[in-house]
Amino acid sequence: MSNTRQQVPSNIYWRRRLAVLGGLAVLIVVVVLIIVRPGFGGTAAPEPEPEIAVEVIKPPDCLPSQIELVAKTDQSSYGAGENPQLWLGVTNTSSLECTLGVGTDQQRYVVTSGDDRIWASDDCQTDSVPYDITLGPGETQETTALAWDRTRSTTETCEAERPVMPGGGASYHLGVSLGDVSSEETKQFLLN
Repeated sequence: MSNTRQQVPSNIYWRRRLAVLGGLAVLIVVVVLIIVRPGFGGTAAPEPEPEIAVEVIKPPDCLPSQIELVAKTDQSSYGAGENPQLWLGVTNTSSLECTLGVGTDQQRYVVTSGDDRIWASDDCQTDSVPYDITLGPGETQETTALAWDRTRSTTETCEAERPVMPGGGASYHLGVSLGDVSSEETKQFLLN
């Protein structure tokens, strides 16, 4: 007995290999489809959970009776050439949260000396920006300071050179308001 093997031509050899590989590829595709596609024994992909819309409820507007304003300056006395820094503090005096407009469209600063109205922040204001805050019960917030240039102002003097107010210990008072709410007291300061 001779143990001779007959060699298969190379084109038949490669055809057989390609047929085996093709069958294996088809088998893999079928298995993947069975696992992935519902209805063929696989499980369906979970449906995404619906998004829940959360409605944010804005607190009611602050009533004038809920708000207390306080006029503030950075010093009580200013030397020559020092410009007073002015701002206001606002406190919610109620037991309820409320919303209040505190933008430059609502802020007003007025400097007086006795009965003489010297300067107001809105006399020559060109840009105003609305801004709302929410104040919790008893919460206090403060606005950003602005500098008073120690001049007298009116709406007619915006483009003109305005007179500088005298120092020498002269007494001035700052009053503040937000919309229709005004500070009950003014803040006194001196210009030296």
